[in-house]
Amino acid sequence: MPDFRSTRRQFLKGSALAALPAIVPRPLAALAAKRPPGPHPTPRPGVNASKVLTAERLAGDPDAIPAFDAVRSIPAIADGIRCHCGCAGRDGFYSLLSCYEGEGMARMCLVCQGEGRMAERMHRQGRTLDEIRAAIDARYG
Repeated sequence: MPDFRSTRRQFLKGSALAALPAIVPRPLAALAAKRPPGPHPTPRPGVNASKVLTAERLAGDPDAIPAFDAVRSIPAIADGIRCHCGCAGRDGFYSLLSCYEGEGMARMCLVCQGEGRMAERMHRQGRTLDEIRAAIDARYG
């Protein structure tokens, strides 16, 4: 018959190791790799940044303001990018631009913020929407 008795030290060590995956988050790339990327949306005609939250509405989240400002400057580009944080399947979410509207999910989501800043930076460099999508897919998808 097996001996299941253990010392207190063995028990605590085993418990800590068992809990480690729940405590230490996996890298974003590993999390994103588990989800199928899905197609990027087609930018909607006439889309604009009028619904993107302003700095005044983001007063409680000052670190998010630069990402919101970046997306506000490229609404048609952001509307053609699928967000990889997992929100794309939620009701009311069409594109990365949606993350910056309404309640502003991007206030708290570092993936949304990273994609928005990356898209704006690449657009400023003269990259096409397809090139921006490919780079975002490579990093976050």
